[in-house]
Amino acid sequence: MSVVFEPGPDRLSEFLAGVRAEAPLLLGVVPFGLIYGVMGLSAGMPGWAVVLSSSLIFGGSSQIVFAQLWGAATPGAVTVGTVGVVNLRHALYSAAIARYLKDLPWRWKLLLAYLLTDEAFVAAMPRFRDGPTSAARHWFLFGTGITLWAVWQLATLGGVLIGAAIPPGWSLDFSVALTFIALLVLSVSRRSELLAAFIAAGVALAAFGLPHKLWILLAAGAGMLAGVLLRRFDRGSAHE
Repeated sequence: MSVVFEPGPDRLSEFLAGVRAEAPLLLGVVPFGLIYGVMGLSAGMPGWAVVLSSSLIFGGSSQIVFAQLWGAATPGAVTVGTVGVVNLRHALYSAAIARYLKDLPWRWKLLLAYLLTDEAFVAAMPRFRDGPTSAARHWFLFGTGITLWAVWQLATLGGVLIGAAIPPGWSLDFSVALTFIALLVLSVSRRSELLAAFIAAGVALAAFGLPHKLWILLAAGAGMLAGVLLRRFDRGSAHE
């Protein structure tokens, strides 16, 4: 019986290519993780819970939302619902990449589903969409995902351990917005996606004053609904 993680030449080259593809995005991931570590502590979460959440939730935006809702003493149902809606984008990533991984055994599918986050998807999707077909290409996604996972855990731990020593003048919190702007620019390739992004932004601005951070829930839902309804604008696009 073969060992799942025994890399051959093709597997190793795909894995290393995935690591290289992910590396530029880590410039935003490190300060993002530091910020989450600091934010989690500021919201009243114990240090161990902050670090553990980076493995259990493993989604930067979802963890930021979770910390904010924790600090605001938001009811549990609203917290779970909001974090769940924010994480629904991962289901969309899975749907987009599933056809390239359909022949993999379940152990690989479960692992890659866990590692499939924003940055891993953005880095890996061009390889699947435009690269050559290879029986080892899932190792590319594994390379992007495990690299991000390891750096995110260390960055969160660093935020918990040294966050209080980071000078406020560094304004690391701005890197959160920059990270998602960069991901948005890299991932939007269809007219429907661009329109959905603008609609979600508009809803977020209009609903920003609602209690319990409900503007996040409404904006996420509006963006996903708009993306589905506006797909007709993609007809005739080269990306279809």
